[in-house]
Amino acid sequence: MFEKKGFTLIEVLIGLIILAIGVLAVAGMQITSIIGTSFSSNMTQASVLAQDRLEFLKSLPLTDVRLDTGDYNDLPDIGNFRRSYRADRNFNPNFVRIIYTVTWTEKAIPHSVSFRTIKGR
Repeated sequence: MFEKKGFTLIEVLIGLIILAIGVLAVAGMQITSIIGTSFSSNMTQASVLAQDRLEFLKSLPLTDVRLDTGDYNDLPDIGNFRRSYRADRNFNPNFVRIIYTVTWTEKAIPHSVSFRTIKGR
């Protein structure tokens, strides 16, 4: 007589369900990866902005008014990034402590990165 070859409808449906679960898991990981990449990109840009400007401030003479004690909004905002720094001479007049901060908002959540240094004579 005839031999049965192939899959039954139940076997095909079970295989499709297993495949769909696997595809959905990969799609969820892809979304998480995209979100992580966006945050990482913003963190890198903020770090580069802060490091570059901090190096500029370190190159100024210690007598420059931009290094007097106080809080400063440094430069105009770049896109979503706001830049500011704090100079502090309170602990020793021969040194200035500089704290440079870049802030940004991502998905209504504020983030910031700060770098600190001490400039001396």
